[in-house]
Amino acid sequence: MRYALGGGLPRELSPWVLADTTGPGWVRRHLTRAVVQLLPVLVLCVVAVPVPLVYRLSAAVGGLLMGLVFSLAFMVETTEHRVAKAGYRAGTAARMREERAEREQLERRSPYRRNGAGSFD
Repeated sequence: MRYALGGGLPRELSPWVLADTTGPGWVRRHLTRAVVQLLPVLVLCVVAVPVPLVYRLSAAVGGLLMGLVFSLAFMVETTEHRVAKAGYRAGTAARMREERAEREQLERRSPYRRNGAGSFD
């Protein structure tokens, strides 16, 4: 939970942080962490503000959407900060994601994938 709220993890978990911010599904995990960070404020908005429920819910939904837009706008910087806190150099996560994308693109274009096994024409 501390990690989801922006806290650091022990050094022995640094490889996990790198995998979390670079592996498949890293955008989904980033957005999930953003929702976890926004949730206490949203709950407070719905529970404690003395206005009709429809206004509280619309404010909570609007706040969630704005928070997610903000989170998407700074997604790369946020993940790089997490990786730097884990002990890696700045830019490591972006470089690893780019290398993985290039590798996947190369695999999709390979003759083996295109024509099937045994056909290299």
